[in-house]
Amino acid sequence: MIHQQALVDPKADLASDVEVGPFSIIGPDVKIDTGCRIGPHVVLTGRTTLGKDNRIFQFSSIGEDPQDKKYHGEDTELIIGDRNNIRELCTFNKGTAQGGGVTRLGSDNWIMACVHIAHDCQIGNNIIMANNSTLAGHVTVNDWAILGGYSLVHQYVSIGTHSFVSFASYVNQSIPPFVTVAGEKAKPKGINSEGLKRRGFNSDEIQQVRRAYRILYRDGLPLKEATARLHELAAETPKLQPLADFLSSSKRGIIR
Repeated sequence: MIHQQALVDPKADLASDVEVGPFSIIGPDVKIDTGCRIGPHVVLTGRTTLGKDNRIFQFSSIGEDPQDKKYHGEDTELIIGDRNNIRELCTFNKGTAQGGGVTRLGSDNWIMACVHIAHDCQIGNNIIMANNSTLAGHVTVNDWAILGGYSLVHQYVSIGTHSFVSFASYVNQSIPPFVTVAGEKAKPKGINSEGLKRRGFNSDEIQQVRRAYRILYRDGLPLKEATARLHELAAETPKLQPLADFLSSSKRGIIR
C-alpha cells in the first residue's frame, strides 16, 4: 500500500493497510493507525500520531516544527484523531513546551485546502474549517464550530461550540457558543440557528438560545451580570450550559 516512490522511515509505525502516495515523506516518529490514506507529495514529520481512517490530500505539511522563536527543538507533538478529511496544502504544526507540548485535532473534522493550524491549538470534533482559514497559536476550537474561508483567529482565542465565523473575518476575542460573527473585524450578528437545527435542537431550545443572546448582547447588562443571568437560564435549559460555562471561564474576553 506504500508507493515505491514514497520515502517512509523504517522507524515510522504504520498500520498494514495504510496507503501512502508517491513522493510523500514520512519521518521516524510518525504513527499512523488503520484505514488512513496519505496522498502524494505529503510530508508527515515530528512526533505525529494519526488515528483511524484519516485522509490527507497532496502537498500538506503535517507535524512540522512550530513557527515560534521560543521553540528550540523540545520534544513536542501533534495528535490527530479519527476520520478527519484534510485537503490540499494544509499546514499543522506540533506544540511548544510553553503551550503544553501538544497540538491536537479531534475526530470527524472537515479541513479544506490551505488551512493553517499553529502550535498548541486544541481543535475538537465535527468542525469545518473552510479554505485558507488560519489559527494562530494556542487557539481552542470547540465541537461543531464552523470557520468560513479566509477567517483569521488571533492567538489564545477560544471559539465556542456551534458558533459560526463568516468569510474573511478577523477574530481577536473569543466567540461564545451558538453565536455567529461577521465583518472584517468580527462582530456578533445573531445565533447560528441553521446549524442548531441541523444538529437536532428543537424550536423551543433555539428560542432559548435566542433569549440567551438577547441577555448577552441586547439587554445592556454588564458581562458579569449577564453571565449570572445565563447560569440561571441554563438551569432551566441544560443545552445552554456550555454558554454559561464558556463565559465564566473566558480569559481573553469575548466579542461583544
